[in-house]
Amino acid sequence: MSFVYILHSQQVDRFYIGFTTISVQDRLSHHLEKYYKNKYTGIANDWEEFLVVDCESEKQARSIEAHIKRMKSRVYLMNLKRYPEMISKLQEKYKDS
Repeated sequence: MSFVYILHSQQVDRFYIGFTTISVQDRLSHHLEKYYKNKYTGIANDWEEFLVVDCESEKQARSIEAHIKRMKSRVYLMNLKRYPEMISKLQEKYKDS
């Protein structure tokens, strides 16, 4: 199983959007431990899980991640959390054929 995850940092009031094929908790630990040197998440040390989207495949996860990043909108991220049906629509739109 793959996941799209959105992290938030209160410290810098920013979001990070990524995807993973390992558990989201393990991936979050990697970010907090600075496992990915000189990467965006290195700007803060208080990243928290904001939202997780379960995906059927890595292909679907990559497509949903790219879609969310293209939106470039804090409001869109908040709405994804507020309205779970938006996530369902994304999962259906990017369902593997």
